[in-house]
Amino acid sequence: MSDARTLSDADTADLGASAPAVSGARDRRSTPISEDSRLAIEIRTLVEHGNMDEARERFADLVEIHQRRASRIAYQYLRDAAEADEAVQDAFVKVFSHITSYRETWPFEVWFTRILINGCLDRRKARARRDRWFVSGEVSNADEARVSGSGGGDGDPERNLLARERRAKLAAAIDRLDGRQRTVFTLCHYGDCTPREISIMTGLNESTVRVHLFRAARKLRGLLGGKP
Repeated sequence: MSDARTLSDADTADLGASAPAVSGARDRRSTPISEDSRLAIEIRTLVEHGNMDEARERFADLVEIHQRRASRIAYQYLRDAAEADEAVQDAFVKVFSHITSYRETWPFEVWFTRILINGCLDRRKARARRDRWFVSGEVSNADEARVSGSGGGDGDPERNLLARERRAKLAAAIDRLDGRQRTVFTLCHYGDCTPREISIMTGLNESTVRVHLFRAARKLRGLLGGKP
């Protein structure tokens, strides 16, 4: 399946200034600003004043807030824990490098997630070009543990095996969704994003996001042997 790029192709440096024209996106000024957005503004100010050491210290707090969620999202796109880790770290580096372009009219979480997903899509395209002959194997136990943070499971080998098989089957089904459905489903169920947040990230109308979620769930039920 082709990896249709469903997010903006704008350079990461322009993301803070070129948000898609989504109705109500700027109404957030009247909404209390989130802790991570406040941190981003503080870091931006420190960088603008040349206080780089303090900015890096404060940025570590942003990394801690978003690390686990970012890893879940990246893994759903890349299906490889090591590459997902690299994608997350690349996204954090890009965010820090371009923090002066961040504008608080966007929640920091939205801005960061756009950068992360665009990076994951680029990696998928590069991997497809590089390894067209290669067919990925099943997800390893180590990969699952690194991403989920669940450790060794409940100690029941048979139950753990069945759980891994279900996750592998679900992952294969998600990969068969079309580009937009896959993006919307991943952001909602692995990124914990609301339809409104997904709308802002993708530039899709919120009602369109809900339609994609509905169709993705219906298609997945069919692929997994349930009633479509």
